Amino acid sequence: MAILVIAEHDNARLKAATLNTVTAATKIGGDIHVLVAGANVAAVAAAAAKVAGVSKVRVADAPHLETQTAENVAALVKSLDGYSHILAPATSAGKNVLPRVAGLLNVAQISDIVAVEAADTFVRPIYAGNALATVKSADAVKVITVRTTAFDAAGEGAAAALENVAVPADLGLVRLVGREITKSARPELGAAKIIVSGGRGLGSGENYGKVLEPLADKLGAALGASRAAVDAGYVPNDYQVGQTGKVVAPQLYIAVGISGAIQHLAGMKDSKLIVAINKDPDAPIFQVADYGLVGDLFAAVPELVAALG
Repeated sequence: MAILVIAEHDNARLKAATLNTVTAATKIGGDIHVLVAGANVAAVAAAAAKVAGVSKVRVADAPHLETQTAENVAALVKSLDGYSHILAPATSAGKNVLPRVAGLLNVAQISDIVAVEAADTFVRPIYAGNALATVKSADAVKVITVRTTAFDAAGEGAAAALENVAVPADLGLVRLVGREITKSARPELGAAKIIVSGGRGLGSGENYGKVLEPLADKLGAALGASRAAVDAGYVPNDYQVGQTGKVVAPQLYIAVGISGAIQHLAGMKDSKLIVAINKDPDAPIFQVADYGLVGDLFAAVPELVAALG
């Protein structure tokens, strides 16, 4: 039984989500191959070859794969026979590619798994994470996206073989017009160990920056937000934590002025330590918080910053 993990990368660096996905693959059992598809990806392939548990890295290096459009990557994956399982992180990239792969293979996709019970049986959240479903698949090929926060990152220790694979011609169905990269000195939200997140209780984008940025600076934390804060225009969409935003599980999650709607809890309730600050003692966020402070955030947060020195 061979398992294919689709690597997520930027043509220069292997992204951490791939390491979590490899760990999920090890729970299934079998030879684990990693597909690195892109342009000038030698450094990425070398990094993938060192990941513990990986026995082979299959390299698809072609100019038309530089942008890694889902249509071309899906066609490439379909051309690679002999796999019982095909896995990718449940990120925007993975969610873009794997449904197309499942369609081309005429099988069902199993989305967002958080546990592996057996080679054909997996656990995934439903109803915004309020229930867990155990899913058994009889498909010849299991196409699976992995919730990366549910699995530890694989370490190093392998010396996997590298193999170049034939790349199908460019389908020419889509063209990348441009890409806007958000640059920040702060940690990336999906990989941060500490996150300071704000909600509608902050009242404005100006207050969001004035209140939360000093705290994030003290802690070396990433900044996040609830959907309500994003919809209100306080911060950009890439700050959003929740079912329709980023799913995170940092060591410390500080929720400031966030009521704790189901949509938001689905994206952060697996955090190791949750601290909530809200003036409403009945806010749902306190039901999942390890520590809760009922009070005015405009007074509490500056006091916390001062206490941190």
